Amino acid sequence: MRVRRQPFVLAGLLMAVMVICMWTYSQSTAVAEQYRPVSVEMGTWKPSHDDESYLWRTVTTRYPAPTIQALPTSTSHSFPRVQKSFAKESADARTKREQRQKAVKDSFLRCWKAYRGHAWMADELSPINGGIRNPFGGWAATLVDSLDTLWIMDLKTEFDEAVNAVESIDFTVTKMEEINTFETAIRYLGAFLAAFDLSGDPRLMRKATQVGDMLYKAYDTPNRMPVSRWRIHAARRREKQEALAGTLLAEIASMSLEFTRLSQLTGDSKWFDAVQRVADLMAKQQDSTELPGLWPIMVNAKEAIFNSGSIFTLGAMADSAYEYLPKMAALLGGQRPTYQTMYEKAINTSVRHLLFRPMTPTNEDILISGTARTNGKFSNVTVKLEAQGQHLACYLGGTMALAGRLFDRPQDVETGKKLTDGCVYAYKALPHGIMPETFYMLPCNSKMCSWDETRWKQAVLDRHKESAADADALIEELHLPEGFVAITDRRYLLRPEAIESVFTLYRVTGREDLVDSAWDMFQAIDRVTKTDLANTAVLDVTDPNEEPDMADSMESFWMGETLKYFYLTFSEPDLISLDKYVFNTEAHPLKRPV
Repeated sequence: MRVRRQPFVLAGLLMAVMVICMWTYSQSTAVAEQYRPVSVEMGTWKPSHDDESYLWRTVTTRYPAPTIQALPTSTSHSFPRVQKSFAKESADARTKREQRQKAVKDSFLRCWKAYRGHAWMADELSPINGGIRNPFGGWAATLVDSLDTLWIMDLKTEFDEAVNAVESIDFTVTKMEEINTFETAIRYLGAFLAAFDLSGDPRLMRKATQVGDMLYKAYDTPNRMPVSRWRIHAARRREKQEALAGTLLAEIASMSLEFTRLSQLTGDSKWFDAVQRVADLMAKQQDSTELPGLWPIMVNAKEAIFNSGSIFTLGAMADSAYEYLPKMAALLGGQRPTYQTMYEKAINTSVRHLLFRPMTPTNEDILISGTARTNGKFSNVTVKLEAQGQHLACYLGGTMALAGRLFDRPQDVETGKKLTDGCVYAYKALPHGIMPETFYMLPCNSKMCSWDETRWKQAVLDRHKESAADADALIEELHLPEGFVAITDRRYLLRPEAIESVFTLYRVTGREDLVDSAWDMFQAIDRVTKTDLANTAVLDVTDPNEEPDMADSMESFWMGETLKYFYLTFSEPDLISLDKYVFNTEAHPLKRPV
């Protein structure tokens, strides 16, 4: 009997398998139809009915904008070409480049798998002990920040899994009492917009509008200036709020790219209007600061005062405010000339007062971006240069190279080269091949800058108030490379700014030595920061006799920015072309209008 029944059993099994396969196909087809990539022209994305009832859309607006500035929609200005026209590479060059690219991709995948296995849906993985951290709302910052990196690296399976996961993120719920609106905009909103621009997946656009609606409520203040450190639960309870009297310039002035791109895609000008109000105030007060052309690092958002303060820098606390000026010009297709004007005024002042050539033992023709302090009022103002270098300021070389091409300012491309070379020099000068967070160097006295060891050693003694000390012993104790007067923050935090400028300058100029420098930088960073799980920030990159202690910290920008810029440096030049995209300050590429 068993032998006689076997054909019927097999037939039944085959039929069951066919039914399951047909059902699975129908389900996958339905999912594919539901989330089919869409190509969104400017202003054609519209929220669904469910989106209209989203909590942050329903919170009462206490101080509505009296008028809404319309997003510019006229014909875009034709900018000059940004990227160099690269010749076809040889077979050997391609092999070498692809080997380097694969090494970066392998590093990213290793970190991604560790995050997926130990910290999935958390903001950050602790890369030594495998724990989690949630400093950015608990909304899966590393996952979201990595979305476009996954797409760019052609990790489509991982990308699809990540997009499925982000659907569950609820931006109405967080355990944090206060969120940083700037960090939220650049990491979350920028990431969703970029990943949508690349993939066309409508789920990403929906998440972008959710973040945008949330952040828009931070602008609901009497003067429509945003709250940078935002009490999100109080806002949800519809409590009154005011912008802060002490606000970092970078935080109030660096949501313009993200809000503008959101307005472009949705056709809703409210986000553009919000950031344009800030830009209008900056433009109005730019010439009346103590260092005309630049804004102080702290502004009074509560009173809308942007011209009172005595510390000026293009680095920490101000950086992306300046970075976004030429990028906004590009994203708006040149339809708001004020962004180019503001950039040119700022850079002209910076060249005179902030940029300096350091004295080096090999007489390098490089530049470092420092800090200026003013004293006095009106015509009696004096300006003092503080010759501090910052890793955070290393973005500037790439920004100036980009702006130099956009605005046909070849002198800016040249200055951008020297600034980028300055950061590469700082990497090479340190014993582990990695640049520290902050340091001081000795500015040259004139354009003719020859190495003077006696002057350098005296500067070291003066800086550390050790007039009678043995300079050689002090230099050895402090682990100072020749030319460095002090190293005030010895950490390396997995930061991207140096490779960001190396990448941008390479795309602009085609200098092959930059690619080799990038490879040296990547190898050094990976060697020093690699853990059993992923990569970590380290505490001291200055001691030649000790491997740096590890900090057990891996911020989301390591996978969202640093590794992305390394990967793109070793990619074919048409992958994320600078003539088609602008990067926000978290390395998320946003489409430029055509």
